[in-house]
Amino acid sequence: MDHIKLHDLRCFDAVATKRSFQAAGTALNRSHPSVFAAVARLEQQLGLTLFDRSGYRVELTDAGRTFHARAQVTLREFDLLQTYADQLASGEEVVLRVVIGDLCPRPPVLQMLSGFFAKYPRTRLHLEYEAVGGPLERLTEGDADLVFHRADPSDPRIEQIKLSTTAMVPVVAPGFLPFVWTKKVTPEQMRPFTQCVIRDTARRSSSESFFLIEGAHQCTVPDQVMKKELIVHRLAWGHLPSWLIADELRDGRLISIVGPNFPGREENLSAIRHRGHSHGRVAEALWLHLEGWRLASRAGRGSQRVRAKRGR
Repeated sequence: MDHIKLHDLRCFDAVATKRSFQAAGTALNRSHPSVFAAVARLEQQLGLTLFDRSGYRVELTDAGRTFHARAQVTLREFDLLQTYADQLASGEEVVLRVVIGDLCPRPPVLQMLSGFFAKYPRTRLHLEYEAVGGPLERLTEGDADLVFHRADPSDPRIEQIKLSTTAMVPVVAPGFLPFVWTKKVTPEQMRPFTQCVIRDTARRSSSESFFLIEGAHQCTVPDQVMKKELIVHRLAWGHLPSWLIADELRDGRLISIVGPNFPGREENLSAIRHRGHSHGRVAEALWLHLEGWRLASRAGRGSQRVRAKRGR
């Protein structure tokens, strides 16, 4: 069998769909005889009779019907390949790889990403979740174009857009501690109790300690939501981002044990990209979108504070 021509496949598909050589020619902006010749050439190359031409309308033979199903897959794949090439030629990425870190409040970020990628339907969002050192490791190793996480602002390898600040609050559930809690609780007093920590997804774990008490029993979980569930059910204690536990602190399901020995920590949450990596057209557009999104978010918080003052 000689090489099948794409033109012949398209003519065959059009005739199979329209059930008429004349209608297929109109749809393809080709003459009736040229479509007929293309289908005849394809049949000769394949050694198959694809159409029954004995009736008023042409009908696919059994072999033609089976071949048509496969031809449609091939034509769709070719169209996708053409779209892929067009995107590469225009500088518009086919895929943008984004990582959300464990400290990032997901709902507003996902809503923002949904709105942005609706404007770039030809670029697929490849979204992953990583924890602790995982997000920045993915970025520095070239496995991500953008991450939402905390980062050292003095790191010369990265540039970042600060989005928000969150407090990491040490918390327990009511009844978890067998003694009366005061702000002077010490690490020695907490050592007998299970401490819940997030599992580091980095392949090379950082030497940085995240509130760990030496010698304490630990349980590990994949994300902050699971960590909160264990703490609320009095199976462990630990530090959680304030945005995740505002309701629980307010209604008493969790108790903050912030004090001189457990001060917690403020974390800057940012959109981060690598300075040394190239950024395509969509990646640049997303970066500019994040700049505007940050400014709009700050303006919104400012107007809320003004309304609150007026209310008082």
